[in-house]
Amino acid sequence: MNPLVGPIPGCFRAATYNTWNRFGPWEERLPRIRRALAALSPDVIGLQEVLVLPDGSFDQTRLLSDGLGYHTAWGKAEGEPYPVGNAILSRWPILRTESFELPWLETDERRCLVFAEIDAPIGRLPFFVTHLNWKLHHGHVRQAQVRRIAEIMLEVAPISGFPPVVAGDFNAEPASDEIRFMRGYTGLGGRCVYFADSFAVAGDGTPGTTFARRNPFALVGREPDRRIDYVFSRGPDHAGRGEPLAARVCFDQEIDGMFPSDHFGVIAAITTGRQR
Repeated sequence: MNPLVGPIPGCFRAATYNTWNRFGPWEERLPRIRRALAALSPDVIGLQEVLVLPDGSFDQTRLLSDGLGYHTAWGKAEGEPYPVGNAILSRWPILRTESFELPWLETDERRCLVFAEIDAPIGRLPFFVTHLNWKLHHGHVRQAQVRRIAEIMLEVAPISGFPPVVAGDFNAEPASDEIRFMRGYTGLGGRCVYFADSFAVAGDGTPGTTFARRNPFALVGREPDRRIDYVFSRGPDHAGRGEPLAARVCFDQEIDGMFPSDHFGVIAAITTGRQR
């Protein structure tokens, strides 16, 4: 059995997935996403491009999670007029949630970081999900965004607590300065931080492409194949918590002749304490 499908002693499973809003053949994609999500069954997952209309007439968070046993949270950037944002699905109760707006500089995009404090069996798990600016030449915007993310995470999830996890569509390749910042390779002119890139640390050694031309929904944009979706954890700490032990690309297969979204996802097994 693939160790990332079933429960793993001493680990919880965290994932990320961009559900592509309501684009494409949404009515056909929905049951495929739900089937893939039920089969994968992560403990907690961060979703991007999730549409929730203010009048309640359409709620993608509910449509995706109904009957799968998840507690949910959703948020969007305060200045974003279109009601699309990021969602968190958790096997365990969500004690509180908050949405933080990220810098957008000179662009017209509004991005956010959604936080949930999760009442997990391992303790209070700080989980974050984000979706950064998408344009290939907006690396400078994403750099401002990751610096703000690191600041927020330190404020909300202090070093003394369980190591936080941040998942999302960063729209940046591993060699980019914004991802190098997350991994501790640059301070971008300021202080350095460190978050373990689960796929780089514990993946299978492949590029781990999550936006691929073999997916017809992604091919339309004529963008290059690359890894832009991540599960980061701030660990391991002194107690051995927060270390990625295994990671793989997921949601990367057609279901009945169709990919569920234009992205693939990532799932990681993360330690809850010192491994024996």
